[in-house]
Amino acid sequence: MLVAGMFLKANEVRIVTLNGTRTTHELVAPKTNKFTLIKNPTQGEVVTFGEQIKAFCIEHGIDKIVLNRRASKGQGAGGAGTFLMEGVILALSTSSVELVHPATVRATDKRTSELKALKPKTVDLGKAYDLAFEFLT
Repeated sequence: MLVAGMFLKANEVRIVTLNGTRTTHELVAPKTNKFTLIKNPTQGEVVTFGEQIKAFCIEHGIDKIVLNRRASKGQGAGGAGTFLMEGVILALSTSSVELVHPATVRATDKRTSELKALKPKTVDLGKAYDLAFEFLT
């Protein structure tokens, strides 16, 4: 099963795709690992963003998308850009979409960090990897 971790931050989506199980998985490394939606987008720009995400999922045979659950209030609350991107992904995705809370990712990391040898060194890609890892069996 191909699982794409999509880390939403500001106006970008960073993507890491994994295949396999938690113990034996591989990093599927397509050339594209980031999509951007400009601040204050027009309707056409939102449509284009949605088409890019949908085309990525179809092209790479993504079975499941895992998004970071945004904080809705308080410090670290998600901004308008992440809210808009999340909505577009939920509405247009042909793949199953799951939302994961950061506390869940931290708990999994404590238990299984030794299995994450393929985790990218870039912080945002590392977070996208963690999201995908959550739904490996």
